[in-house]
Amino acid sequence: MIYLIKMIIRSVIDRVHIARDPIGFAKSLGVRVGKNVHFYGISRNMFGSEPWMISIGNDCYITAGVQFLNHDGGTLILRKEVPSLEWTAPIEVGNDVYIGIKTIILPNVRIGNRCIIGAGSVVSRNIPDNCVYAGVPARFICSTDEYLDKMKAKSLGCGH
Repeated sequence: MIYLIKMIIRSVIDRVHIARDPIGFAKSLGVRVGKNVHFYGISRNMFGSEPWMISIGNDCYITAGVQFLNHDGGTLILRKEVPSLEWTAPIEVGNDVYIGIKTIILPNVRIGNRCIIGAGSVVSRNIPDNCVYAGVPARFICSTDEYLDKMKAKSLGCGH
């Protein structure tokens, strides 16, 4: 019962902190966050069990349901054979990056600068600069410049 009460209190404190200062909340977990970063739907669970291994550059948009996974949990069942077995690795997000809703970013991944990651993608490899990737696993769709040209042709011109 005490554990449940502690969890409820922690959840309420997290929600208040997130509502008042989402960047400060991420930083309090150990995430390195650049300037002008926007989180939509931030939560403690978003950053997995090693948030200090995550860095996010400047001018990024991280949408709801994104998961940063810094470890391979499959090693847990093998610890009977090798008790110290563990694999964790950093995740780095460059500058000017948009990560679509419910994307999963796996360990040891670097997303380059000026990239767009489509919703629901699983990013298992490094993404070079100036690219749009989407899918499971995430694959190259087009350059960011090509994407810009497509969007200019479709735009209603009412952004902001």
